[in-house]
Amino acid sequence: MLGSGVGWALDAMDVGLVSFVVAALVQQWSLAPTQASWIFSATFAGMAVGAGLGGLLADRIGRRQVFALTLLVYGLATGASALAWSLASLVVLRFVIGLGLGAELPVASTLVSEFAPARVRGRVVVVLEGFWAVGWLAAALIGFFVVAGSDSGWRWALAIGAVPALYAAVVRRTLPESVRFLERRGRAAEAEAVVRRFEASAGAPPPPGSATPQAAPAAAQAVDAQAVDAQAVVAQAVVAQAVPGPGALWSPRLRRRTAALWAVWFGLTFAYYGAFTWLPSLLLADGFTLVRSFEYTLVITLAQLPGYAVAAVLIETWGRRPTLAAFLAGAAGSAWAYGAADSVPEILLAGCALSFCALGAWGAVYAVTPEVYPTVLRATGAGSAAGFGRIASIVAPLAVPSLLDRGGTGLVFGVFAAAFALAAAAAWLLPEQRGASLEQAAPERAVLTA
Repeated sequence: MLGSGVGWALDAMDVGLVSFVVAALVQQWSLAPTQASWIFSATFAGMAVGAGLGGLLADRIGRRQVFALTLLVYGLATGASALAWSLASLVVLRFVIGLGLGAELPVASTLVSEFAPARVRGRVVVVLEGFWAVGWLAAALIGFFVVAGSDSGWRWALAIGAVPALYAAVVRRTLPESVRFLERRGRAAEAEAVVRRFEASAGAPPPPGSATPQAAPAAAQAVDAQAVDAQAVVAQAVVAQAVPGPGALWSPRLRRRTAALWAVWFGLTFAYYGAFTWLPSLLLADGFTLVRSFEYTLVITLAQLPGYAVAAVLIETWGRRPTLAAFLAGAAGSAWAYGAADSVPEILLAGCALSFCALGAWGAVYAVTPEVYPTVLRATGAGSAAGFGRIASIVAPLAVPSLLDRGGTGLVFGVFAAAFALAAAAAWLLPEQRGASLEQAAPERAVLTA
């Protein structure tokens, strides 16, 4: 969880940085609101493609491999974007960055969910999603102290965003591959090696006649025909015939889950990214200085942390479905209140409530998503839902300038409130999986026989 969480925080830092960079470039490059929206939408277009592609790859080559690759891609591209010389060059680089950002999140949540015990799986994934607040807070601090510090501050901020490329090596060397994935692919010796390392770290003796923890990594490297027993060979043959394509997400047994999940992702993503990517610029447009708008954004961002903490408690007491629906409904009310706010205290209070509820909803949706699908489709399903949601994140930044012209901040946040409300209604169509193992929550037979 910690290894994946650091990567998650770095992802959030990159996504958060662009909102501060754009606010600075609006002044320095004299960008029109529509031009600024291109930078946001290019990032989210890349995330839409990356989420779907990352999920497909993770179900075929492994969760850890794809996780490390995504860090490398968006880290290098973010560092390169510090040298951007025009709006066009920055838009192209932001698309490449989005490819890595979009692929990482569903893959990381899938990896962690496949290791977590059933009784605390939802809480563990919410805590993982809580690293998003850490990363977004880091972005807000970088925005306040670095971006606003000088005319070249935005370039230094993007240079800091290259750190994930270095962390990719840590992920590749230290994080274990999912045991469920390895077993499903017939790689029994490698799965055994991972389990042995976990048992050894807990002081549990290996079963009689099994490989020792020290010998297990060597066994994982060998993986020859003599090292794999007959049962694993049979499993491997079955896997080669039974890996379904993305169309299986719409099989009779899964189509309701997929439709409801996609609706939740779309509504939440539209409202969240539309609001929070534009927040510094909207405050700037309301007459606040660049430093003051960044300061208020930092205060609002701090409210994300208790939102995750409350979601982590409720996800295992109330359950997945009521927790997700409640936070989405709270976000709808908070968005409406923000649009109606006409003083600094009201803006800060409504903004903090929106931050609290929206991020609690994100924690819940990431806990729910991997539980909807069986192992053979888990990353594909999570990536597809995230990818569909990213379509909303492309549309939202483009829609904000038009909505502002037609009805100001009130109309903008009224539309966001409606999107949150629709997502809350769709959440009630999802299955309740509290306390169930992943195999109970999404039986593989339901897919393979559909």
